[in-house]
Amino acid sequence: MSNTNLPKVAWIGLGIMGSPMAENLIKAGYDVTGFTLEQDKLDRLAAAGGTAVKSIADAVKDADVVVTMVPASPQVEAIAYGADGILENAKSGALLVDMSSITPQTSVDLAKAAKDKGVRVLDAPVSGGEAGAVEAVLSIMVGGEQADFDEAKPLLEALGKTIVLCGPHGSGQTVKAANQLIVAVNIQACAEAVVFLEKSGVDLKAALDVLNGGLAGSTVLTRKKDNFLDRDFKPGFRIDLHHKDMGIVTDAARNVGAALPVGAVVAQLVASLRAQGDGGLDHSALLRSVERLSGEQVA
Repeated sequence: MSNTNLPKVAWIGLGIMGSPMAENLIKAGYDVTGFTLEQDKLDRLAAAGGTAVKSIADAVKDADVVVTMVPASPQVEAIAYGADGILENAKSGALLVDMSSITPQTSVDLAKAAKDKGVRVLDAPVSGGEAGAVEAVLSIMVGGEQADFDEAKPLLEALGKTIVLCGPHGSGQTVKAANQLIVAVNIQACAEAVVFLEKSGVDLKAALDVLNGGLAGSTVLTRKKDNFLDRDFKPGFRIDLHHKDMGIVTDAARNVGAALPVGAVVAQLVASLRAQGDGGLDHSALLRSVERLSGEQVA
């Protein structure tokens, strides 16, 4: 049952991450009205106790908080701007929490445009993948005003575990870009280790267990160990999206004059994996790229 004292929420974007996140808000007692492009995702929201509607305008018109979770900057701009978009149809004083991973500049521009419409904005991208979304243990990095962050925090606590205001508008996106840099490099290192271990004839499961107990251990290895062992690359986070994120971090780093030599190499490896047709696979499929480079036939 929804709690009438809680803010009314509009949720735009019900993909791999958005669907379980919206459901966690429903479980926490929020009244959630959702819109997305796929009918089956709208049906899923309705089955979970949310209200599915046919347009962004219908979703946001009565909402106190609008949460958006879409793939990239162009989609954020498409849902935010224009006659049918969020800014034209949300009520004055509403809080827009964009949880998509986009360029810091897009977030800064959105906050500025929203201010003219009386809408407050937080950029609040997340890390933790599908599992983190389902378990409500996401790490949420936020950019925006302290007062808006304080207002959004109880809602964000229904979605994640580590929730931090990182600075002004765009800061959440900058920290998310750094997160994606670390994750991609980490997955690549794990993938190289897996191929090295297997070619050496070592028991891979035993090796990964002992590595994960020492300084080489990581959340990436814990989360992705079974993907490596089983060659199971069902997407929790798609290569296509990590390719987009590596573009964001390399571009943002150039703008501020930061050199990312290893990041640049891994960005190219992600791009090549995508070019080989693996863009729809989980980012742990970087293993396939290392296998190909090591002379293996990859099915």
